Amino acid sequence: MGMNVGSSDDELMVEMNTTPLIDVMLVLLIMLIITIPIQTHAVKLDMPVSSPAKPMEKPVVVQIDIAADNGILWNGERLANREALEKKLTEAAARAPQPEFHIKPNKDAGYEPVAMVLAEVAMVLAESQRLGVTKLGIVGSEQFVQ
Repeated sequence: MGMNVGSSDDELMVEMNTTPLIDVMLVLLIMLIITIPIQTHAVKLDMPVSSPAKPMEKPVVVQIDIAADNGILWNGERLANREALEKKLTEAAARAPQPEFHIKPNKDAGYEPVAMVLAEVAMVLAESQRLGVTKLGIVGSEQFVQ
């Protein structure tokens, strides 16, 4: 089968019988497979424990209007000056949950009061580490579209 059978009886067989070597190699391979520990490819993670979600409270909206006569209104209440606006902003920023600030300039208002309100709010936002004002929006820009 695996041997070369010569035509005459005088020739020597030169090939080596490899069947016992293959048997030994198979036994060694099986022993190696059995003795190798099974590798687990798992990553162990500490997952957070879920807690029931608290219902979200809708924040209070503070409407800062700049009227056509350049007056500043805080939720419909006219403010006397810049210091009153700063005081109201500071008080509102300290509340929990923090209110949303909506700035709505009138299209007939002058540039100066709008810039003053934006500068005041920007100043309060710059001090957000101290005051914590984080929610600000400018609304009513559709009135400026020609």
